[in-house]
Amino acid sequence: MRKAAGLLLIYPVDGRSTILLTERAGTLSRHGGQISLPGGTLEASETIEEAALREAFEECGVQPDTVRVLGALTPLQIPVSRFLLSPIVGAASRQPTLRLDPGEVARALEAPLEALMDPDRLGRQHRTRDGVDIDAPHFDLDGTRVWGATAMILSEFLHLLGYAPDPW
Repeated sequence: MRKAAGLLLIYPVDGRSTILLTERAGTLSRHGGQISLPGGTLEASETIEEAALREAFEECGVQPDTVRVLGALTPLQIPVSRFLLSPIVGAASRQPTLRLDPGEVARALEAPLEALMDPDRLGRQHRTRDGVDIDAPHFDLDGTRVWGATAMILSEFLHLLGYAPDPW
């Protein structure tokens, strides 16, 4: 598996804690059109933290010196793309000025923490991939479904904050 890093960045917007998500450009061969954290493959001799901050800068214009790294979440294997994704949690004291790279990011989504913790925004979707039925839990952010690895990472983060929704 190839090592990759993603940045779960939390910052205030209008007094509410918000997480930066991206919709990957539809032209990308891997996970195009999906909702993800800013992130990508580690470069030679780069740490996971350095890669997460670099990718957030390259994809979204987030200045690395404005982010305080808080720690890491559980690495996650993504078999379809053969990545081992290591999520890094970071915090910024103010909303970043975003500058999206259109070759990588179709749009940014700023997800309020309270929306992610709203049980009415949790759902399940059945998908078929390579002939296998998948029961895919997701977050519904005003019609945008956040599922797969990104939903798993967000779920772990919310769990660490003490959020425990009723099981489906």
